[in-house]
Amino acid sequence: MTAMDLEAEYNNRAKVADSAAISARWEHDAAAFRATHPHSDLALPYGPTPRQAMDIFWPGAGREAPVAMFVHGGYWQRLDRTWFSHFARGLLAHGVAVAMPSYDLCPSVTLAALVEQVRDAAAFLARRHGGGMLAAGHSAGGHLAAMLLATDWAARGLTAPAIRAALPISGLFDLPPLTHTSVNDALGLDEAEARRLSPLFLSRPAGTLHAVVGGNEGVEYIRQSRSIAEAWGGRWEALGDRNHYTVLEPLGDPESAMVQVALTLMSG
Repeated sequence: MTAMDLEAEYNNRAKVADSAAISARWEHDAAAFRATHPHSDLALPYGPTPRQAMDIFWPGAGREAPVAMFVHGGYWQRLDRTWFSHFARGLLAHGVAVAMPSYDLCPSVTLAALVEQVRDAAAFLARRHGGGMLAAGHSAGGHLAAMLLATDWAARGLTAPAIRAALPISGLFDLPPLTHTSVNDALGLDEAEARRLSPLFLSRPAGTLHAVVGGNEGVEYIRQSRSIAEAWGGRWEALGDRNHYTVLEPLGDPESAMVQVALTLMSG
């Protein structure tokens, strides 16, 4: 593809006419959820900077539930966990706690440093609540969920993997095409670093991956999910006429097929 074609493929806000309205609804619904959900641990620090903090939403008053991790998107340069709180509803209804970390954004930090922060978040959770977790994530968060699955946890001092399964939703796994788009203005990646930080070019991990993409997201996003599933021996699916934003909505629905997939991944 030409650089112009790639810019169009990866400019999600331009591709989805009502993307601003959808994002505004997310922010509103997430704030309303936090205000009414009674069992939450908010703004738990896992690292030294203000953005290195997470919210954990629990299904009840106790703190013994299994924990899944959700990593937000925003092309590694926008948003934070507080836009996505309400998407915990689907798993909470099945007795699963959901942890949502924020992280420092590019260009204030490099993408490599950002990846390490999210690994620190997962290790923090594993030490507090046990490993073997599911990592889900949307868009750039899908990339980070895959990077978590491919992490050498023993090298980080853990006796068992913090993450054993990943559910990337509209994820990015092959980063070199992004170096030809405006996304890279904040990332500053060259071809070599883009490959080094691409899950597609990492060794196949031992855990399980199920990639989801919207059927209306375009050829590049669909290629990204298909390619990582093929490379890692996982599964992938395209959801009907959903776009880059609406593809995330089933995560908040306890009866959705996406939530059932997440529960299956958690059960091993």
